[in-house]
Amino acid sequence: MKSIMCTLLFVATALFTMAQSPRVQVIHNSPDAAADTVDIWINGTKAVDNLAFREATPFVTLNSGTNNVGIAGKNSTVVTDTIANFTYNLMMNTTYIIVADGTLSGTGYSPYQRFGLNVYAMAREAASNATQVDLLVHHGSTDAPTVDVRGQDPATVLVNDAPYGAFAGYLSLAEADYVIRVTDITGSTIVQSYSAPLATLNLEGEAITVVASGFLNPANNSNGPAFGLWVALASGGQLVQLPVAAAPRVQVIHNSADAAAATVDLWINGTKAVEDLDFREATPYVSLNVGLNRVGVAGGNSTAITDTIANFDLNLLAGNTYIAVANGIVSASGYSPATPFGLSIYGMARESAINAANVDVLVHHGATDAPTVDVRGADTTTVLVNDASYGAFAGYLELPEANYIIRITDATGGTVVQSYSAPLQTLNLEDQALTVVASGFLNPANNSNGPAFGLWVALAAGGAMVELPLAVTALNRLENNINTLNIFPNPVRNELSLAFNLTEASDVQLQWYNIQGQLVKNVELGMLQAGTQNMSTNVADLSEGWYNLSIVSNKGIQSLKVQVRK
Repeated sequence: MKSIMCTLLFVATALFTMAQSPRVQVIHNSPDAAADTVDIWINGTKAVDNLAFREATPFVTLNSGTNNVGIAGKNSTVVTDTIANFTYNLMMNTTYIIVADGTLSGTGYSPYQRFGLNVYAMAREAASNATQVDLLVHHGSTDAPTVDVRGQDPATVLVNDAPYGAFAGYLSLAEADYVIRVTDITGSTIVQSYSAPLATLNLEGEAITVVASGFLNPANNSNGPAFGLWVALASGGQLVQLPVAAAPRVQVIHNSADAAAATVDLWINGTKAVEDLDFREATPYVSLNVGLNRVGVAGGNSTAITDTIANFDLNLLAGNTYIAVANGIVSASGYSPATPFGLSIYGMARESAINAANVDVLVHHGATDAPTVDVRGADTTTVLVNDASYGAFAGYLELPEANYIIRITDATGGTVVQSYSAPLQTLNLEDQALTVVASGFLNPANNSNGPAFGLWVALAAGGAMVELPLAVTALNRLENNINTLNIFPNPVRNELSLAFNLTEASDVQLQWYNIQGQLVKNVELGMLQAGTQNMSTNVADLSEGWYNLSIVSNKGIQSLKVQVRK
């Protein structure tokens, strides 16, 4: 018997030892100016002194059973100073979060939500999984409607139909940086998008409370604090504001060579955002909503959203930068191939060069009747862009600011479609990011005699695109009308003498390329008659080093290496 009594006493002692008194955290979320700082009296004793708006206590241990919680103004001296009192029956082995919401003042706030304490009785002081972050959401904004909380993907509902005063159960999330969106209950209207940088804030293993706080319309609420999401940590202290997510940025480039779409209007989310955008014209970068955006394309001078002839849903991520190129054919006939009109989207766009000394060049194939192509350097062996098909973007080329020759070839490199000058230095494009678009038709006769194929440049600032000029590139030695070339002296310091023979009259240029293959100097000699040519050219502006000097005519090219010494 004595043994049984000892066993029962041991079990009772163990159970008593295991039982935990209630634990409570209080979060001050009343935006009323009259309650900007409060004292908290618990069971007749001032337990918390001067708790500010958007501040939280740590978790503290209270008595089980009935507890009286009184709220007083700051620097209160006796329990009778309390202006609001609440009674709670706290249970053993239970952890609570109490959020003070609403307003004390009888006027100046619309809608009026009376000051009160909202209690969550399944709180956590740490994440249930030490490698994750447990996140509790509370709606404490008096003038915000019932809302959803969604992820970057608008179809991902994290919190569904949360009314004022409500808590949503914990979300257990991997420690990472997220973007979340507060929307109406349909998901169609975005209240605001926020960054939730759980990894940046190093919150692994923590349980936190995210509180919707402040007013959507401060003007109707005594110009009180604006709406936002704020995080209370289990350790208490000032709440941490979640930053508003950076709006996605978008540039639209009009590259549809169909005459029926020569000028268009852009309707974005039901509003005419761009009027009379011409073929081979680009918008500047503009900010759009995080998530779903409806882009409609209408003819010029459209008057209503119903005038749109094509509509596209773009799901845009916070902080991302996009280029949308309008390509293809609207008309039902007259174009071969009749590639349908559409938007080609690039989601890693740049508004300026990553390295301020460079020019960042994005290449896009938007010519409906052009085959898959390569973009190559002047020597045709250097492949800058490989196997670019219609509608495709090639990643950025990060180039020093210089003047280049580029060649469009078939995918094998054996056939040159066309060669172009890319005068990045002449155009003073240092530090810029630009898009080079293959535009127009290789065979205009099969495409309603539309605009001919070419390479056109869209700048980040928008506006009319810049055409890249054709380069003089006849390399067929059987047709070469330059049959001799002599230079003196070599090495040269200031003046280089040249002698060459033209078999027929031709426009002639002197092109200087450095050892990186960059065109660094171009001299237009104009129309020269057939026969022997003797002339000199000044090289004082060239830096010391080796160069390829090319004499370029309408039908040929001759090159020699030249050393410049200073």
